[in-house]
Amino acid sequence: MLDESLIYEILSVVEEIPEGCVATYGQIARLIGRDKNARLVGKVLSMSQFYGNYPCHRVVNHAGRLVPGWAEQEYLLRQEGVMLKDRFHVDLKRCRWEC
Repeated sequence: MLDESLIYEILSVVEEIPEGCVATYGQIARLIGRDKNARLVGKVLSMSQFYGNYPCHRVVNHAGRLVPGWAEQEYLLRQEGVMLKDRFHVDLKRCRWEC
């Protein structure tokens, strides 16, 4: 069930991701105690503009893949110094948020 309390819990974790680092959807799900809810995290992030300004560009999938169709994500990450393996994948070994 998706309620505002859960939405803000997810967004508060996203807000903590430092500049120059990325986290995965699954990593955020684990941090809020919902190990199997990576897709839920993605759904919340897709609606984040209705709740404020959060650095959702710092969240990628488990393989480091950027969000398909969101060209600005690559630009924002590069501006922060995030290393990409190619135009579609972040180098998780170098840039994953260690929390």
